[in-house]
Amino acid sequence: MAAAIHETSSSAKRWLPLEANPDVMNQFLWGLGLPEDEAECGDVYGLDDELLDMVPKPVLAVLFLYPITEKSEEERRQQEKEAKKDYSNEVYFMKQTVGNACGTIGLLHAIGNITSEIKLSEGSFLDRFFKSTKSMDPIERAAFLEKDNEMEVAHSVAATAGDTAAPENVDTHFICFSCVDGTLYELDGRKTEPISHGPSSPNSLLQDAARVIKDMISDNPDSLNFNVIAISKKTGEGSM
Repeated sequence: MAAAIHETSSSAKRWLPLEANPDVMNQFLWGLGLPEDEAECGDVYGLDDELLDMVPKPVLAVLFLYPITEKSEEERRQQEKEAKKDYSNEVYFMKQTVGNACGTIGLLHAIGNITSEIKLSEGSFLDRFFKSTKSMDPIERAAFLEKDNEMEVAHSVAATAGDTAAPENVDTHFICFSCVDGTLYELDGRKTEPISHGPSSPNSLLQDAARVIKDMISDNPDSLNFNVIAISKKTGEGSM
C-alpha cells in the first residue's frame, strides 16, 4: 500500500509515495546506513494483546499509516491552535515540506529518536544527516532534506520497489510514535510540533502506541486503509 497525502506544501517538489511494506523500508534504511543487524521493520498484524506479543522486542518505534479525512484534518487544525511548544528538547522532529514524503519523514523520525540505542554506519547517509541536522529546528531540517539529492534518489528507488505501482496522489499518511524521556510522542511532519500522548517507556511503547492508534481507527470506522509497522531492535534472539 502506498502512502502520501494531498498536503499543502511550501515546496513544489513532490516525491512518489513510499509503500507501507516492511521489506521495502528495510532495504531503504539498510542502504542509507542502518546496519542490518541493528534493527528491522516488521508488520504489526493486529492491536490486541496476543498479536502485539508476537512483535519482536524491544520495539524502538511504531509507524502508522491512516486515511486523511475531514475529521482528522479538523483535529489537526485544533492541535495547531493549541500548540504549546512544551515538548522535550530531546525529541527529534522535522516538518514535511516535500509532497508525498511522509513515509520517509516517518522513518527519519523513527531513527532520529533512537540514535543513542542503535549504531549507524560511520559516514553513512543517516549518520551524516542526523549529525548535520542535530542543532537545526524543524523547519531547517525540512529545508535540508528538501535540498538533499541523495535522499531524493534513495526515496525514489524505494518508492518504485514495492509490490504495487506508486500513484502520484493518494489520501493516506504516515506518522511515527516514539518514546522520548518517558513520554509517548506522535511525530507528524504536517503538524506544528510533536503531540504528547502521556507517559510511556521503551518496554510499553508498542502497547501505548496501539492504544492511541485504536482511538484513531475508531474515528474512521468505514475505512480499511490502516497499516502498523514496528521497528524492532535485533537482539540475536527471536529477531525477525
